[in-house]
Amino acid sequence: MPSISLARALAALALSCAVALPAQAAADAPDAAVRQFTLDNGLTLIVKPDRRAPTAVQMLWVRVGSMDEVSGTSGVAHMQEHLMFKGTDTLAAGEFSRRVAALGGRENAFTTRDYTGYYQQVPAGKLAEVMALEADRFAHNQYSDAEFAKELEVVKEERRMRTDDNPRARLFEQQMAATFMVSPYRRPVVGWMGDLDALTADDSRAFYQRWYVPANAAVVVVGDVDAAAVLALAQKTYGAIPARAVPARKPQPEPPQPGERRIEVKAPAEQAVVSLAFKVPRLHGLDSSPDNDDALALTVLAAVLDGYSGARLDRNLTQGPDRVADSASASNGLIGRGPQLFTLSGVPAQGKTAAQLEAALRAQVAKVAQDGVSEAELHRVKTQWMASEIYKRDSVMGQAQELGSLWIQGLPLDADERLIARLRPITSAQVQAVAKKYFGDDQLTVATLVPQPGAAGRPVGEAPSESMR
Repeated sequence: MPSISLARALAALALSCAVALPAQAAADAPDAAVRQFTLDNGLTLIVKPDRRAPTAVQMLWVRVGSMDEVSGTSGVAHMQEHLMFKGTDTLAAGEFSRRVAALGGRENAFTTRDYTGYYQQVPAGKLAEVMALEADRFAHNQYSDAEFAKELEVVKEERRMRTDDNPRARLFEQQMAATFMVSPYRRPVVGWMGDLDALTADDSRAFYQRWYVPANAAVVVVGDVDAAAVLALAQKTYGAIPARAVPARKPQPEPPQPGERRIEVKAPAEQAVVSLAFKVPRLHGLDSSPDNDDALALTVLAAVLDGYSGARLDRNLTQGPDRVADSASASNGLIGRGPQLFTLSGVPAQGKTAAQLEAALRAQVAKVAQDGVSEAELHRVKTQWMASEIYKRDSVMGQAQELGSLWIQGLPLDADERLIARLRPITSAQVQAVAKKYFGDDQLTVATLVPQPGAAGRPVGEAPSESMR
């Protein structure tokens, strides 16, 4: 699903103030918690010193994901992520990973609908080596047709394992395809199997040449580093890559939904699953506007329903002798490059039907629409957000991921403080208003997993939110 949990939304918007300056001016400025530079070729560099441990994280973020694919080539963004490990004109296939390991580091990559990311965590003194390695494959990735064919089989097996053999993942994949008619969010990140069968090495090469350009990428470095020294390394490595224009992106707005949509997915499973997806506004920057204000109030609503142990869905649907669900959840898609959803989902308790759980989930929102929420609930979720601002900074990897996420979405690097400032004054009346406004039938797509025989001992599983190597 494109929607993200409250915790992930806040984690993606939680860092201290940043300064965005031209490269030379920033190099001469006093030390700051976060520094942002733009190299001459358009690549963005973001540096955050954190000297609590002698380690450093480098993350390369490319603003391209499955939403940028052309129909018929679904899965090519994820495929290209895999192929970035297959060599350059100076490195053999697999050599990148072997060199990072030899430096005492760890590395991986991930693809989502909105972006592709690559990371390494190494001893701080080895940062120069991994920056040179990453810049080399960003600029000079290459592979043979035979290597492509071999890796394509790996990706197909990943699809079989994570989606085709996972009932819940299949349900959400089908729900996304039914929810969106035009938006490229309707395509799965891993790709449709038919498209993967037809994918060619030249499809991936064309995708790489089109989107892997400096002005469409950001390098984030967090750890025991000096900003000026990192800038000098970036100019020596990434700065040597020739500038190219970022291709124009055509808007693909989703047309209004004229009525409720329903699908059933039949798959071997022990239990049913029901998922309700409502189209809602996403956050466009942090300034006040009707859509932005509603997006934030919907985030508060998700937290009241499912933001902590014993929240409304847990307390009212999964506990007691008359419980209707084994599990129930709510999430709001606050940010993203494409349209967002508010989702309610759950697994019916033994003896209860998917229809009964669907009614119970909707009844919880209807109760908020009728009565609002208490000040105690608002205080609890807001206090948790404030606490999360402290705890999430314990990880240099987490800090790098947050900074990259902010850059991908075009949000300022001080968005954490500004977001909390926007969330803090949200009232019960605002939460009540969005509960009334967005949860009718016309913007709703319901997906139900209908269990089939042959699944003894088999759990429904979890749907992957992104694809990783």
